[in-house]
Amino acid sequence: MNKGNIVQVIGPVVDVEFPDEKKLPRIYNALEIEYEVNGNPTKLTLEVQQHLGDSWVRSIAMSSTDGLKRGMSVTDTGGPITVPVGEGVLGRLFNVTGDPIDNRGAGSRSSILFAHLQKAAKSAHLAARASARLLSSKS
Repeated sequence: MNKGNIVQVIGPVVDVEFPDEKKLPRIYNALEIEYEVNGNPTKLTLEVQQHLGDSWVRSIAMSSTDGLKRGMSVTDTGGPITVPVGEGVLGRLFNVTGDPIDNRGAGSRSSILFAHLQKAAKSAHLAARASARLLSSKS
């Protein structure tokens, strides 16, 4: 696992330095920070948005950055944020990182999707264009 350290926190934006510039996390990779806030263990997920140079990456926090400090250890998960999909998640509530928030226990992660799907975005765009054409032809 590739590890780095926080160098700057500005609201939800967290800059992280990794010791080896050749092993920078890829864009959209999930980074994790495990730390304590007011004595409570917390795990924060970040998503890499940009390579800044000098072994730094810029990431966006998926929840509050309260309690983060420069020098804290950050771990690259090696892949993007994933969310559960399928029959097991119907009627359930999940946060943006795929963790259940409905107090019904852990959800099934047997089927997962990446949070950033190029094909899904393209399909949604094409469907929206087709719907717009259909609506304009009816008027």
